[in-house]
Amino acid sequence: MEHYEVTIVGAGLSGITAARRLHKQGRTNFLLVDKGKSVGGRLATRRVADGKADHGAQFFTVRTDELDEEVQHWLKENWIKHWFGKPYPRYTAVDGMNSLAKHLAKGIRTSLHTKITQIVKYPDGYRLYDDKMNVWKSDKVLLTMPVPQVLELLKASDVQVVHSEMKKLKSILFEPTYVGIYHFRSPTSLPEDGHLDQDLPQGVERVVDHQKKGISNDTLVSVYMNGDWSRRHYGEDYVRTLIKEKVERLFDWSELESEQLKRWRYAQAKKVLHEPYLDLSGDGSLVVAGDAFLRENDEAGRTRFESAYLSGKDAAAYLSW
Repeated sequence: MEHYEVTIVGAGLSGITAARRLHKQGRTNFLLVDKGKSVGGRLATRRVADGKADHGAQFFTVRTDELDEEVQHWLKENWIKHWFGKPYPRYTAVDGMNSLAKHLAKGIRTSLHTKITQIVKYPDGYRLYDDKMNVWKSDKVLLTMPVPQVLELLKASDVQVVHSEMKKLKSILFEPTYVGIYHFRSPTSLPEDGHLDQDLPQGVERVVDHQKKGISNDTLVSVYMNGDWSRRHYGEDYVRTLIKEKVERLFDWSELESEQLKRWRYAQAKKVLHEPYLDLSGDGSLVVAGDAFLRENDEAGRTRFESAYLSGKDAAAYLSW
């Protein structure tokens, strides 16, 4: 049976950051797993025809010196660029946000297409079981998936969780987000930088032209609906039509080549926790982290790229004790 010092479940930014932190500490006997086909989570980029469209996080901002130090390195490596925003820059990945995740995860032992279905605590550590009937031993486990998925896994597992920590975990609430992805045959009239988040119809959070953003050869547009609108219309068959009606005035729909719809079930936390991680086991062996886990002094007070990064960093530091 394979044996790891740490297994990190969820290869979004929090999981990747935690893995990088462990690697920086000189640790090598750990595994990063994810049920998806790529690392990144909501750092997601979709290929459409000859173009690309980010359909998760579009950009990120920096408030802490810790992330800024990393960002300066990423800029030198040409992984990211300043997209727009003064005096507070909005950074985005040069080749789509998922490319940044792949750069960050390079060299990390990763198992994709791996869904953990159960965790069992034994006297000598944990056993993790996946949906392909594989099982391995791990001294410690870090869970970084969206909280509803963490709760689902814990329900199916045989582990002891501190009651007060479980209560905190259950207090975190997530909202969905719908994203319409549109391929046009001709350029749009969106602003030069390709980003629009002002004076939009009710329910529309932002609109992005990825050709103008600089990551797509073709004209690809993402239309983001906010959490409230997405929650009210979640699961409805005519969501595509409703989104197009909302932004009808922004585009020449006779030039539409194709359309797709992305549904993020757990896009952002409506209610966050002001702790960067939770020690579910009470002894540091089973820990949960993610973008909904904010530091106590977090000024933004909401889920974002930086909160995911800091949570993963802090959780990995805690695991090393």
